[in-house]
Amino acid sequence: MKKNLVLLAVITALALSLTACGGGGTTQDTGKAAKPAKTDANTLGIGYTTGANENDPYHLTATKFKEIVEKKSNGRIKVNTFHSSQLGSEPEMWEGMQSGMCDMAVMTNAYLSTYVHANGALDLPFIFKDLKQARTVLDGDYGKKLIDNMGNTGVTCLAFSEGGFRQLCTRDKGIKAPADLTGLKIRCMETKIYLSAYKALGVNATPMAWGELLTALQQGTVDGCDAPLSVLYTNGFPDICKYIDNVNLFYSPLPICISTDKFKTFSPEDQKMLREAAVEAAKFVKNNNDTKAAGMEADLTKKGMTIVKDVDMKAFQAKVLPAWQEMESYIGKDWVDGLKSQVGAK
Repeated sequence: MKKNLVLLAVITALALSLTACGGGGTTQDTGKAAKPAKTDANTLGIGYTTGANENDPYHLTATKFKEIVEKKSNGRIKVNTFHSSQLGSEPEMWEGMQSGMCDMAVMTNAYLSTYVHANGALDLPFIFKDLKQARTVLDGDYGKKLIDNMGNTGVTCLAFSEGGFRQLCTRDKGIKAPADLTGLKIRCMETKIYLSAYKALGVNATPMAWGELLTALQQGTVDGCDAPLSVLYTNGFPDICKYIDNVNLFYSPLPICISTDKFKTFSPEDQKMLREAAVEAAKFVKNNNDTKAAGMEADLTKKGMTIVKDVDMKAFQAKVLPAWQEMESYIGKDWVDGLKSQVGAK
């Protein structure tokens, strides 16, 4: 009898985990795993790794998408959000979408580019001079080609939302020039392009999962990290780090992705609506990033952080050129040349 009860518990736990990774479930802003709900063909679950904070771009993308889809479908299509890595890490969610175990995710482009190398062109350090230029490229033919290029991966990209430029965030030292980074340990996403960029900058790059970062900073395992301003603002960094260094190191698009198998279960009309909802959500997030940035910086300053703005951008750009050259064959020369022609880079 005791053995049967143990076996039943194991089977039940496995069933719940599989259900949560699919489309069903609702979330409460408690940080705890979502309770699975009964799923049907018109239910979507969308995951992301950051917390349920109102100005976090991942959270805002997912919740705005949910709001728009449920309104446009008159409640016929339900969208459930899963924050704080409830559906796993970004690589796990990507592979889950490929296998059909996860419906949707708001992805970090740098992780996606590990699977679709062409997207890595967007991750090249200092490739974009400002947000306007980056948005023009992604909203134009180049962005559409990137979306189309993902067509045979098992994952469909609906639109590009935005995290913004990834700034450096450092514990004890402000960064104004490449020399200031010498010897520092910076948390880095484990992607070839980011690692190559940090190598060129002379940084001791330390790959680790996002969920481990705050503890690593508190313990001094790493000296800093890179992330968009809105993510730094909404995820507890003012309690640990003294500086945000506005170097505009990487631009961070957030692809809104859906399992292609799941996407195909919807009618052509609903597929069009889902794409439009993703585009609309992305526009909302970009506007929020713009309107809230100054207030976020002011609030962070009040909390004791220093915003470093007098940065030697030309020195940084010159320093990372070897990374551009090293990554050209990995990303694809045509994709790199195409983007360079769009932004006027040599």
